[in-house]
Amino acid sequence: MTPPPGTVLAIDHVGLAVRDLDEAVARHTRWLGAAPVVREEVEPDGIVAVLFAVGSARVELLASRRPDSAVARFLERRGEGLHHLAYRVADIAAALPVWEAWGATLIDRAPRRGAGDRWVAFIHPKGSGGVLVELCQERGP
Repeated sequence: MTPPPGTVLAIDHVGLAVRDLDEAVARHTRWLGAAPVVREEVEPDGIVAVLFAVGSARVELLASRRPDSAVARFLERRGEGLHHLAYRVADIAAALPVWEAWGATLIDRAPRRGAGDRWVAFIHPKGSGGVLVELCQERGP
């Protein structure tokens, strides 16, 4: 049975903004007892993302590669820490208008390529209790 559009299937990952990516990777490797599963530059966003598998979810470390990136602005305003919470959905394109109807303020009106072989779209914190929310879907074959 296919869930209704917009239904959250799981927590996909928690995104953490970091200043020193190498130090954060070393720390998380120690804490989690495993090496990262993905290290990927997301050029359009000006970031490098490093992902660790933690059970069925992931921890995503985000470091800026440009001073004008959203992560650079986040670090400047808020410092290191929780950047976003990502929910996995079955069909991100179908989920976006549903979430908007539920009162979410869409940052992305259409899915775009994200790190770790995902389609992503962001929901503004002002409509989600102060937390940046990412909807994501595996890109698949």
